[in-house]
Amino acid sequence: MKLKVLSLVAGAIALTLTATSFAVHAQTASPSPVLLAQGHGPWKDLNLSSLQESQIKDIHQQTWQQIENTVFTPAQKAQFEAAKQARKAAWQERKAQGQTGQQTGQQTGQHRHHRHGGGIFAKLNLSQAQKDQIKALKKSERQQIKAVLTPAQQQQIQQLHQNHQQRTPG
Repeated sequence: MKLKVLSLVAGAIALTLTATSFAVHAQTASPSPVLLAQGHGPWKDLNLSSLQESQIKDIHQQTWQQIENTVFTPAQKAQFEAAKQARKAAWQERKAQGQTGQQTGQQTGQHRHHRHGGGIFAKLNLSQAQKDQIKALKKSERQQIKAVLTPAQQQQIQQLHQNHQQRTPG
């Protein structure tokens, strides 16, 4: 059950990162809170407590509820929900076939943000005001998550982010 919830949150985070990149016009997004909470990749080295994982998950869910309920129009919200369901079905199909998202991306040469619905936000036709609202909400989310982390964890996140920026062209 916990894996199912975390998987759903991972999908939402992927969309969040996509939204952030569109909303801030391709500025580098901050580390994913779900990846933090799930302990994937370098995030596992942060040794998050169960409480921290729970708090990060809650912050993320609250942020997305705000985005969906205050930023999106009813039509955009319906379109977004349909896209999430389609992405979830595709992910479950890949999982049933024994492919992870990482394997799929390596096989196709695609980057993570493109695999996880890069076109969804373009299809929503977000106004500049909506993009600005999303950017502000995501900034607030990052600040709230930072407050959950210890100073040592914050420093590790900063270092990981800097390393990522140096490795990522453009």
